[in-house]
Amino acid sequence: MTLFHDLAGTGPSTVVLLHSGVCDRRMWDAQFSALAEAGHRVVRCDLRGFGETPIDAPHTHAEDVRDLLDHLGADRAAVVGSSFGGEVALELAARHPGRVSALALLGSGIPGMEPSAELEAWGDREDALLDAGDVDAAVELNVDTWLGPEAGDGARALVREMQRRAFEVQLAAPEEYDPVDPEVTRDEIARIPAPALVVVGAHDLPDFRAVADELTRLLPAARRVDLDWAGHLPALERPEETARLLTAFLAEALAPAAP
Repeated sequence: MTLFHDLAGTGPSTVVLLHSGVCDRRMWDAQFSALAEAGHRVVRCDLRGFGETPIDAPHTHAEDVRDLLDHLGADRAAVVGSSFGGEVALELAARHPGRVSALALLGSGIPGMEPSAELEAWGDREDALLDAGDVDAAVELNVDTWLGPEAGDGARALVREMQRRAFEVQLAAPEEYDPVDPEVTRDEIARIPAPALVVVGAHDLPDFRAVADELTRLLPAARRVDLDWAGHLPALERPEETARLLTAFLAEALAPAAP
């Protein structure tokens, strides 16, 4: 299956945008156009089980993204990932390091992430609401948890719509179509050669601030940026500022090496 995706721009460098687990490709509206205007060929996709991409078989998200790059004829790409999308970006870079020219990780997860008691309790609450058939309450739980104080009504409405769509797709899929764990290790992550931007918000959950600490230590070419205004989804909380941050990083990371 080819992931549903949008393309913009005609530049020499390809940039792939991978959404968070409560969103789909619509979360990147502002950054999608800004990066295309900055001279990149930009791809934003719906991972399997989100947005317009159905769940039709067992799958590995990172391999789905690699297949999308093949479909687009892109030998290499810079990969921008938010939260769960950051985890997928790390899996792709670990398994296929030659395909990834740069990484930008915003509130990223990490393969094999062990939740804290707080995050596990949150997951139990979400499961209980879904088991009771109260999808509305489960949606609101996600909206309230994952958006920081800078998020406006428009961002909240969009996350509400995207999360509801994800529940619709995922709850209808049979368990045998669940994603396959690629089992990426910390040693593999520590060998990712691509320049990396690790971004974390001061208002994000402690789990993701701890992941940012770990990625800053592990990735050999990592640069850390802490956003004092951000929660878990800076791309939706301050879209233009996040677009400028990504544009500047990619201009530096993808610049031709000096002779």
